[in-house]
Amino acid sequence: MPLVLPESWQPLLADETQKPYFSALEQFVDAERSKYSVFPPEADVFNALRYTAYPAVNVFLLGQDPYHDDGQAHGLCFSVRPGVKPPPSLRNMFGELKSDLGLKFPNNGYLVPWAEQGILMLNAVLTVRAHEANSHKDHGWETFTDAVIRTVNAKPEQVVFVLWGGYDRKKVPLIDTTRHVIIESAHPSPLSANNGFFGSKPYSKINAALKRAGKPEIDWQLPDL
Repeated sequence: MPLVLPESWQPLLADETQKPYFSALEQFVDAERSKYSVFPPEADVFNALRYTAYPAVNVFLLGQDPYHDDGQAHGLCFSVRPGVKPPPSLRNMFGELKSDLGLKFPNNGYLVPWAEQGILMLNAVLTVRAHEANSHKDHGWETFTDAVIRTVNAKPEQVVFVLWGGYDRKKVPLIDTTRHVIIESAHPSPLSANNGFFGSKPYSKINAALKRAGKPEIDWQLPDL
């Protein structure tokens, strides 16, 4: 079944979806869905692009692979649906949020309010087979999401790119650092958070960059649901 891009992104990425690799990617994902549970559901695959229209993108938070346990992934990196326990990386993000800005832990891990304030929260790979991390890597998603990075990089106004971990940092060559701001640190995963994520103060750095650019700062406090 063809994947349909959200409206504001269609004129920018339509050519990408016509390329042979993208057709092969769609066929691969369809075949996976016919045999296995695949996350997120098809209707949610492009939610990052749906919740944050192209003109609204002020911050680009790059993730890697969707959550692969039942009911977690819904198309925004690091975010889980209401009622789903925040996974360890997200709990560490909330811990740093408390340390950085003094904000309280929300009772949920639903990050849509951030997306609605102009944070594009896109994974590098947009689907995954249930309970098998990285099972859809190297099938074309990375080519597509690199095209999204280039498209956001082409925006005339400044964007803050947030790259956590070695995987994300490999995307730096796609970004014009003379026009945009890059905020880098270790990944919030429990495997690496103590090696440079905790204490990196990304949220206050993002807001400072937005303020310098004359853009509205992010209200990072998520509402309880």
